[in-house]
Amino acid sequence: MGRRAKPIRRYQRLRHLVIFAAAVLLAVHAISVVLRHANALGRRCFPELTDRNLSPRLRIAMVSFSSEDKASLRSFKEVEEVVAGNKRAYAARMGYDLINADDLVDHSRPPAWSKIPALRSRLSSYDWIFWNDADTVVTNPAISLESVIWSVIGHADFDESPDFILTEDINGVNLGVFFIRRSKWSETFLDIWWNQTTFISFGSTKSGDNAAFKHLMDNLPPDELRQHIRISPMQCLFNSYPWFPSWKSALRLFTSPSTTWKGAYSHGDFMVHFAGIDGKQEWAEKILREMESN
Repeated sequence: MGRRAKPIRRYQRLRHLVIFAAAVLLAVHAISVVLRHANALGRRCFPELTDRNLSPRLRIAMVSFSSEDKASLRSFKEVEEVVAGNKRAYAARMGYDLINADDLVDHSRPPAWSKIPALRSRLSSYDWIFWNDADTVVTNPAISLESVIWSVIGHADFDESPDFILTEDINGVNLGVFFIRRSKWSETFLDIWWNQTTFISFGSTKSGDNAAFKHLMDNLPPDELRQHIRISPMQCLFNSYPWFPSWKSALRLFTSPSTTWKGAYSHGDFMVHFAGIDGKQEWAEKILREMESN
């Protein structure tokens, strides 16, 4: 009797394990569906603009670059080629300049640092520059960059605007997508940011530019921080991340559900950013196919 009971118990354990695994898969699939339709379920990335006279046109440039630096784990050439037409069409529709800053990549540092000279060299020619990493796609071309800016700051007074507009993810501010305003303060901050050489890191996915920015931001006097740097309450306003099933994604959802909800890509979001994930080219192609079919 004892010998027969052991196989039965093993079978029951296996059956319970299969049921548990199936339940987890169903739950993860349900979470993916919910997050992908978060806006339809009531999430509001784009707040109502209270000032109805937000009409002035701004001089705006969309700036980006990609790099094939073999020493870096971040090589975005292939995804840049996939999304190039998407960004050209959006910039042409809205009347923005689209600038490829490949010629300003400084190969003495990890490529991500070169956004700083890329911005510095163009800043005096525009009211705002919209930095967007190469692994981004405009997913709602009906949304203007002006409306994104005004929805964060609440008005259209250029002289009273902050100088950086950023989003946060689970790790804090993200420097893959942000706005910078033409001002002396911005120029000085870019120069100081570039000089934070102790943060430079080679041979990893963290190049140090983001950490250097956080260090500078954390050490600004409170009044200066409030005046010059503004963080969007909702990451999905202009820097959504695709949510896909993985242990890392599940852990982040469990430990920080609010942050995940605010940042997960959903239909209707302005821009999706494939930050920190592999297969960027495949993701970009998938999103573009979905846009064409809708």
